[in-house]
Parts: sequence; C-alpha cells; structure tokens
Amino acid sequence: MRALVVYESMYGNTHAIASNIADGLRETHEVTLVPVAAATADLVAKADLLVVGGPTHMHGLSTSSSRQLAVKTAAKSAGGPALDPDAAGPGLRDWFGRLAGRQALAAAFDTRLVGIPAVTGRASHGIGRLLKRHGYSLVVPAESFLVSKENLVVDGETSRARRWGVALGAAAAIAHAPATS
Repeated sequence: MRALVVYESMYGNTHAIASNIADGLRETHEVTLVPVAAATADLVAKADLLVVGGPTHMHGLSTSSSRQLAVKTAAKSAGGPALDPDAAGPGLRDWFGRLAGRQALAAAFDTRLVGIPAVTGRASHGIGRLLKRHGYSLVVPAESFLVSKENLVVDGETSRARRWGVALGAAAAIAHAPATS
C-alpha cells in the first residue's frame, strides 16, 4: 500500500512531526513525504492513504495572512524561529481548493501550542473536515502534536508521532483489506 504524507510547515515543527509519522508508516506502507507545494494531483491519485497535517494558526488552519505574519515574525527575530525551507509555498487551504475528490483513506494531524484545545485551537479538525468533504474516510481520529511557547517540539512528541504513524498504518491496512466471506 502507498501512503502520501503532505505537510504545511512554517518553522519546521510540523515538518519534523510529518517526517516521524512517515517513518512509522513505513512499517506497513510505501511512503512519500512532501511539503504541500509538492503534493501533486498525480501523487494524491496514487496514494491508498493520504495523511495531511499543518500548524495551528489562530485556533485553526492557517490562512494567507497568518502565513505572512509567520514569515514576518521569523524575519524580525534574530534568535527566533527560522523558516522551514518550504514555508514560502502555498498553504493547505489553497491546496484543498485544488484537491480532486475521491474515495480513499485519510488521516489528519496538526501541531499546536501546549494547552487545552479550547484555548489553543486545532488545525487537524479543519483538515479532517476538508478531507471528508473531498470524499476521504478518516481511519483514525485527528491528532495533535505539541509545540512549546519557545516554538520547539515538546520532548517526546517526535517519538509519539512515529508511534502514531505505526498505529495509523495498521489501522489503514485493516480498513483497506478486502472483506472475506
């Protein structure tokens, strides 16, 4: 089975989590990991499992203005966060606008600040809703991975992302298996 992991990352945290999810998925799937700018229609069409993740901005999925703000913040701070190499590309909202609908398996994840989701928000819920609108079936509940106020992935989250990838791969393999009579 083929899995495509698509991520949007501004400061590299979501990229790191996506890489670890991809590593976990490799136990059961042939995996392609790409930033959203490289997630072509051809790659999506070839995937049996589409995994999509992005950072939580202003309680939800990033917007063009929140992405611009992140770029300005990185440019202003000398010791602050560095931009991910693919941060200048399109965001997930734009990508979903071009995504063709199809019936396939999917999963959603995000990175968000430490805190209760009612306060921090969760981009993964919006990603999951957009996947469903495009005909995808979520094989596991949306998942959040935590980032500190210092904009660093919280200790243990990368290994948790790898474990989530393993569990996601197992769930997708079961969901994809043909029913026997």
